[in-house]
Parts: sequence; structure tokens; C-alpha cells
Amino acid sequence: MGGNSMNYQTLLVTGGAGFVGSNLAVYLKKKYPALRVIVLDNLKRRGSELTLTRLKESGVEFMHGDIRCPEDLAHDIRDGLLIECSAEPSVLAGYGDNPMYVLKTNLVGTLNCLELARKNHLDLIFLSTSRVYPYETLNLIKTVEKETRFEWMPGQAVSGWSEEGVNESFSLDGPKSLYGATKLASEVILQEYLAAYGIKGVVNRCGVIAGPWQFGKVDQGVFSLWMLAHYFKKPLSYIGFGGKGKQVRDLLHIDDLSTLIDLQIANLPAISGKVYNVGGGKDISLSLLETTQICQEITGNRIEISSEIQTRQGDVSIYLTDYRKVYSDIGWQPQKTPQEALLDTYNWIRSCEGQLKTALT
Repeated sequence: MGGNSMNYQTLLVTGGAGFVGSNLAVYLKKKYPALRVIVLDNLKRRGSELTLTRLKESGVEFMHGDIRCPEDLAHDIRDGLLIECSAEPSVLAGYGDNPMYVLKTNLVGTLNCLELARKNHLDLIFLSTSRVYPYETLNLIKTVEKETRFEWMPGQAVSGWSEEGVNESFSLDGPKSLYGATKLASEVILQEYLAAYGIKGVVNRCGVIAGPWQFGKVDQGVFSLWMLAHYFKKPLSYIGFGGKGKQVRDLLHIDDLSTLIDLQIANLPAISGKVYNVGGGKDISLSLLETTQICQEITGNRIEISSEIQTRQGDVSIYLTDYRKVYSDIGWQPQKTPQEALLDTYNWIRSCEGQLKTALT
């Protein structure tokens, strides 16, 4: 393992018991054994307590804390790197009766992290979301219905879009969900901190991330949700867009994201201030219907899938990431196929079946 690209002695990962944070912490600790890796998490999300044993076995330090509380971030971690993974990642949460949880976690929490970075001279990698792009504008891109999926019609003149996907210059004007809005507001303030306080940092607008240790939900972690439901024989629904399951997302294997973060750490002085769209792209994408077919093949199970015609507020029929900017800058591109992401998820579920059955019921 080893490697010489780690310029920091200490790494703090917020949201570090979650799917993305815990995988990044374990990956970087394994690759750089001398690196002190600390994760902070409030353990609010289901399943996160299961990752604590894994983190401890990997030599990662755990701190129970909440980024909404500045006193929980009052640490002596200096001259290190902060990876900001904490978030309420549910788009639907912003439409419920308690928008303040989303606002405080995704905006106030990020402000507290930025203040920690300023005071303690920490560089920063911020995990944002493709949800910063407005859903109404995305849904104006014309689609055609094929046998198993919707596809974008070629040859449209849409700024920031091509058949490769959505790039970083796509319009940000229009509603995008409170989740997307809080992440975009955090991006804007982060840029000011980088300019004012000499911090180095980068923003990743991530599409759907998939793989082991993700406790899938209908509005976050949809590919893991699909595999969990097939494995444990639970019913699912195709929601919206005619209820046929033809809406499409690209997906990024968590291992490919880990490789990206490692590359960005090595190149941070050169790419500081940059914003990148990060995802699987056109070639690594699935519709829900296609996902069902792969899950059936892997598990051997067929489950009941109902149809809900009504499209939920804020949903989009297709989202694909154009990641050519980050490829041009540091040579990163995803390697893992959708089938590999789903198979790796299946193997993880099988290995943790007893614990998962308890955690998810």
C-alpha cells in the first residue's frame, strides 16, 4: 500500500460513520497507515452504529459529536485536512414539517466546519451534490422513451448540457430542493473562506454514490435500497414518470470516489477553489427497471414492485454527470461498472445479513 502523496498528518472526516465518510476514512487509513484519521458523527442515521466496529478495527478514531454544535468541533486538530461528508442527504426531508433540521445540518453545520478550518488551518474537501442543479431546468431537456429507460434526445441546445451529461456551467437558477439549496449556499460561503483565509479546498458535486455499507432509502441510496429489498424480499415501488421505472441515474462506486479524493488530496494546491461534477457518467448509469433486472439476476429473487404514477416534487427523469473537467485536471475517471457496484453491495449484505436484518427492521 503506502504512497507518498499524503501531505497531512491528521485527517478529520465529519459525517464519518455514514456511508461515504466511513468508507473514505477506512480507505485513507489503510493506504496511509501513519495518518491519524478521526471521524465525527452524531449517529442519527440508521445503521451508522454498525460502522463503529469497522472503524475501530481499521484504526480510525471515533468522536461522537454534531456539526450543528460548535462546541463539538472545538478540537486541537491543526494543519490537517477536513473532509466534510456530514449532511441530511434526503431531498424529501426539505418538503416535510421540519425544514430546520435540513437547514441547520447542511448550512449551519457547514459554517461551523468552515470556522473550525479557519481557526485550525485545515484544508477542506467538501462533498456537495448534483442537486444544486434546478430540477425544472433539468426536466426541460427533452427525452425519448426506450424499452428499458428514458434517454435524452440528441442535438438539443442547452447551456451546460450535452449527451455526455450535465457539466459545471449548467444553470443554477431555479428551485432545487432545500437540500440542494443548502449545499449550494455552503459552496458559495466556502469559496469566500478559501479566498479570505488562505485555506485550500475543493468542491465535489456528487451524483448517486453506491456500494457496500450504504443503508439505502427511497430518496437516498436508491441502488442499495433496491438490492436490500431484493435480498430481504421486501416490496418496492416505481414512483413517478408514469410508474414504469424508466428514470435514469448514473452511479459512482464508493471505491471510485475514494480514488478521486486521494488524487485530489495529492493535487490540492493546484486545484484549490475548483468545483467538479463527480459521477459515473453516461456509461455507468441505470434505470430502475434495469436495476431490478440486475438485482434479480444476482439474488435469484423476484419481488413485488408496484407503480405510483404521480411524480414527486423535485424529482428528475434523467441525471447524468459530465465529469470531463475533473478528468482533464487530474486524470480521474470511474472504473467500476453498475454490475460491480450492485454485486459488491450484495456480497456485503450477505456477509452482514444478521446485523442488517436487525438494523433495518
